[in-house]
Amino acid sequence: MKNSARGTLFGLALGDAMGYPTEFLTMEQISAKFGPWQKMGMPLSAGDVVRVTDDTQMALAVGEALLEVTGRARETRGARRERGTREVWETAPSITPHEVEAALRAHFVKWLRDPDNNRAPGQTCLNACAALERGIRWQDATVISSKGCGANMRVAPVALVPGLTAEQRSGIAQLQAAMTHGHPTALAASDLTAHAIWLLAHGCALDDLLPQLRSYAQQSRQTYHADWLGDLAQKAGAPDPATYIAFGWDECLRALDKVTEALRDPDIDQDPCVAVGAGWIAEEALATALYCFLVVQGSPRASIMRGAHSSGDSDSIAALAGAFAGAKNGPQQWFPEWIEVLEYRDRLSALSRAWD
Repeated sequence: MKNSARGTLFGLALGDAMGYPTEFLTMEQISAKFGPWQKMGMPLSAGDVVRVTDDTQMALAVGEALLEVTGRARETRGARRERGTREVWETAPSITPHEVEAALRAHFVKWLRDPDNNRAPGQTCLNACAALERGIRWQDATVISSKGCGANMRVAPVALVPGLTAEQRSGIAQLQAAMTHGHPTALAASDLTAHAIWLLAHGCALDDLLPQLRSYAQQSRQTYHADWLGDLAQKAGAPDPATYIAFGWDECLRALDKVTEALRDPDIDQDPCVAVGAGWIAEEALATALYCFLVVQGSPRASIMRGAHSSGDSDSIAALAGAFAGAKNGPQQWFPEWIEVLEYRDRLSALSRAWD
């Protein structure tokens, strides 16, 4: 048992923490301060704690919302036995979009008002969560035009919940994105990010990952999850739901093409953001993180080092690269001394215990 949930969640947080101090720096500044990418270490903050950003905070919000709603659903069905036994997770939970949306809303608003929400969070998330707090419909609260990477930096927990059907995973991945980022590419990239983690946690070989993701994107192009998304496509002004969501998948397919092209003749020492994209938007964050993970052949520590030593949205890139590496390899290669000083390690461990 490789404990993919623990590997994924701690990989995400460690990548986030390593990329936190390099975000907004040039490559020259990063090299001067931290040396070459192969030598990067985990930065300690005041009090010998490794700080993370809103990437990890929001991933925890999603994860804890899902743990709450799936646990409640299984208790209602009488499927719950002793906590931690496999029987708890044997069948898909009977959850509704309304229940998931309500839990996500509550946890997003909790994050919004948390005094530790001071890590340069994205304006889209702040504005949308403030609107959610006012109690309006999420389709009216979301920022329709935004496809920032805040949508998929937090989606990893969706891939880790045992027992979800493929439709539930896809619907929840898109819903949690859509509640703040209403652009179709934010939804598609989040869905594709969750699917990448799910594939890796279930043994997908590195050489098969990009073809599998491409196939999934092509199959999903015109699938609009109306039960989960409601009238979002209409609110966005799309001529029909299929056209709305296909636009997002097509942008993701082009992003996957960039990864494939960059890996044909990779320069492992080149800034990944030059090779693939800066990562500020959803499809680029996914693509550049995939590149960082694959260019080092899935090596866990090298994945987050390569992602953090980049000129773009380095914390989000390294966080996603760490999630991919942790899903594939488990937690064994995350140094215990890193985890010991990691912010939110207790909350991350609680989710890991529930899902592993």
